[in-house]
Amino acid sequence: MREKGKFFKAIDKAEDVCLVTMFIVMVAAIFLQVIMRFVFNNSLTWSEELGKFIFVWISWLGISLAERKNEHIKITLVTDRLSPKWRTVCEILSGICMLLILGVIVYYGVTLVIFQQRVHYAGIKISTSWGYLSLVLGCGFMILRVIGGIFRNIGYLKSGSYPVDTVAEPALEGGAE
Repeated sequence: MREKGKFFKAIDKAEDVCLVTMFIVMVAAIFLQVIMRFVFNNSLTWSEELGKFIFVWISWLGISLAERKNEHIKITLVTDRLSPKWRTVCEILSGICMLLILGVIVYYGVTLVIFQQRVHYAGIKISTSWGYLSLVLGCGFMILRVIGGIFRNIGYLKSGSYPVDTVAEPALEGGAE
């Protein structure tokens, strides 16, 4: 298998740092809210909304991470029974379908970012465009990963060598005896 390019390594690192940082901030904001509410009997106006806002960002950026690790939910009833060549062809077709869907999402996401510029969150006092931007960036990063996967699979088809198949491994250890 080919070495991952510098571009994707940089995206991987940026995603990892952003997601971990956002998760830490989200947990800290929610923890602070719990402490303020139950210990000091005084609720903060912004922490719950900030936690929700960051959770949305983590969710949308996480779709690219799941694509990187090939961990999106797939129904493989048919493709598991195909030869590696035809399975790769199906993955290319699936990638093309994903690009179309992601393209539509990005298009309408950009529209939402533009139209929501003057609308603000009540608690954290920032434009709701920042929330919709997470959708655009998450899907944008996923588009890059899907394109990379399509080219990788085309390379497999050209070379005739396919990755080792791990689908046939049992899902549970031990199984029924």
